[in-house]
Amino acid sequence: MDLDFTPDELAFRDEVRAFCRSAIPADIRDKLIAGRHPSRDDKVRWTRILAQKGWAVPHWPVEYGGMGWTPVQQYIFGEEVSQTPAPEPAGSGINLVGPVIYNFGNESQKKYFLPRIVNVDDWWCEGFSEPGAGSDLASLKTRAVRDGDHYVVNGQKTWTSLAQYSNWIFCLVRTDFEAKKQRGISFLLIDLKSPGVTVRPIQLFDGYPEVCEVFFDDVRVPVENRVGEENRGWDYAKFVLGNGRVTIACVGLSKERIRRIKELASRTRVSGEWLIDRADFRKKIAAVEVQLKALEMTQLRAVASQSKREKGTQDPASSILKIKGSEIQQATAELLMDVIGPYALPYQSEEELQRETSIGPEWAGPIAPAYFNGRKVPIYSGSDEIQKNIIAKVVLGL
Repeated sequence: MDLDFTPDELAFRDEVRAFCRSAIPADIRDKLIAGRHPSRDDKVRWTRILAQKGWAVPHWPVEYGGMGWTPVQQYIFGEEVSQTPAPEPAGSGINLVGPVIYNFGNESQKKYFLPRIVNVDDWWCEGFSEPGAGSDLASLKTRAVRDGDHYVVNGQKTWTSLAQYSNWIFCLVRTDFEAKKQRGISFLLIDLKSPGVTVRPIQLFDGYPEVCEVFFDDVRVPVENRVGEENRGWDYAKFVLGNGRVTIACVGLSKERIRRIKELASRTRVSGEWLIDRADFRKKIAAVEVQLKALEMTQLRAVASQSKREKGTQDPASSILKIKGSEIQQATAELLMDVIGPYALPYQSEEELQRETSIGPEWAGPIAPAYFNGRKVPIYSGSDEIQKNIIAKVVLGL
């Protein structure tokens, strides 16, 4: 398999790289380089800049606003945006629920929701995990009981990313209480302004309310807001998670973080020596770079195989990308902690850093909070233990 880019693909990469570097607002780029969280407005601003270029949803089919790019072009675009760096898309509409709607939704849903996702008229969040259904997602308890033209939804979702910004949530709900647990689940689109919905932000260790609890108390949801067939929601959920795992390797993000590590290490002295010149530290960086190159090659192989797979199916190798990508993200976070050394000790939340004088170099403040926040990476979008089971069963045939 030839994993080298063609001349046309290299030219495309140069075009994307030049656009991203010139179009990303400087304040947003500086915030991301410093390791701070982009605001809701930052994400919306960047997504709309991409929309003006026609690149907000390049991986979507052309008829829904996409660019008709090849899988390789889509990969190049994602990696260049990550390395700019630029924010992830606003909400979960573009990469998660949008593809579900245009693959499995009806024409009315496509006509209404897809243009609104592209223009960020709606901000979506994902309602999958529950207090007793995380890695074992199929054990979810949120119920949707049919009542005429509506479902009446009761239950709770948790770890719902940025639900406080959202006006829509796509949910897995149990609609058949007797069937095998994977077979009794449906996929609903729920307006968060509906009576009976409560969103409660959860402040994480770094002081940022990145996730929320969402409660449903007798929430009435029109049946027309169900995507696909009743009790087939598990199939659509696997499609969502498969899409997420291919991109969750975060090769571009890790490349940008290694660049940042080298830059900061060249400005940090340890025992009278620049940290970047210390052999032990350079060995650590080299070890991570070797793993990252191997991950990049694995991801390119997965990209190359996309055109050979049946529409709507996912490469089980995406589980490998998820596991190794998580490990490398945590390894780079640890290297950044090595750079700041004792300045990691005084914990400074993002809110404190904005209103008080930071302890140590200004750039050191966000690193420790980001490190602790990053301990979640092997858990979300399917824990590493679950991914290993998938690899054993589907890849190795055990």
